[in-house]
Amino acid sequence: MTTRRRVLLLFGGRSAEHDVSRATAVAVAAALDPAKYDVIPVAITTSGRWLLAEEARAQLRGARDALPTAFAVSGLPVELPSDPGRAELVPLESGPPVGVDVVFPLLHGPYGEDGTVQGLLELAGLPYVGAGVLGSAVSMDKIMMKRAFAAAGLPSARYLALRDTHDPAAFAARVEADLDLPCFVKPSNMGSSIGVSKARTRAELTAAIALAFEYDEWILAEEAIVGREIEVAVLGDDPPEASVPGEVVPAADFYDYADKYENGDAQLLVPAPLTETETGDVQTLATRAFEACRCEAMARVDCFMRPDGRFVLNELNTIPGFTPISMYPKLWEASGLSYPALLDRLIGLALARHERRARRAGRQR
Repeated sequence: MTTRRRVLLLFGGRSAEHDVSRATAVAVAAALDPAKYDVIPVAITTSGRWLLAEEARAQLRGARDALPTAFAVSGLPVELPSDPGRAELVPLESGPPVGVDVVFPLLHGPYGEDGTVQGLLELAGLPYVGAGVLGSAVSMDKIMMKRAFAAAGLPSARYLALRDTHDPAAFAARVEADLDLPCFVKPSNMGSSIGVSKARTRAELTAAIALAFEYDEWILAEEAIVGREIEVAVLGDDPPEASVPGEVVPAADFYDYADKYENGDAQLLVPAPLTETETGDVQTLATRAFEACRCEAMARVDCFMRPDGRFVLNELNTIPGFTPISMYPKLWEASGLSYPALLDRLIGLALARHERRARRAGRQR
């Protein structure tokens, strides 16, 4: 009889993408084969409290879809801290730190996709799905990501960066002079298009800067690139594999939060209508970007295709959405890898990396 692996789904989180994470967790929980996996839901509230079992299940009920009745909830040998603001799990018995085989972080944005949780899991000696500490941190911070692209000689949009200790009015003047309007203004550390604005006038630029600073102390303004939005899913490493490309046709002025998670009005063309040469070019660019940022296991790479056929990198997402309308699983399904098989592959990569690293000096379990 095959022993089921205990998979801890870690979802919610303290970032503005909390609700997106809950919807992602519902989809992943429904797709994990109950014959292979015993699924343990652990929710992190927006205040940083960690919830187990029924409390976590209740958190998932608030997502767009209800949990399937077959969803398995198992107890953990842990207790919750008395202080709800402390985000920690305390073991009650010997053995694996929290009695699980692998952790599947589904935490979008800061405090989850940025290397913080990955570092915690490294310290706990737990295998986990996705990029490591370095790849997560570099890919989450758009400014550092662009620096990694530049160092690798990869094309990306021109940008200017600003910290909140500097003068936003002077920055706005520089943006108008160097990048021109319209432009996009973004928090450096955020995803799902939260805090992103398209600025067409100085007044909109000033407002966009203020909005972005609500989410991060570092922001950036990017040139507005006219072109098609092409996305590639990358899986594995050494070497990474690229999926067939997909194209996003936004319903709004750009692919914003509502388009991604609320109304579903954007068109997702899978595979993207590209020539064989164009497909190869964007797949190569995606895997090079993945390697430039030291990613592992998975990432969705977002690009623009200019009217002249040249591709320009937009950004990487190391924990891409896994909701039913998300591009990452759709791209792999179109590439011949079903949603359950994709999850199997990601869990296998996590376990293999953990075993590989455990053999290194200073990484003993």
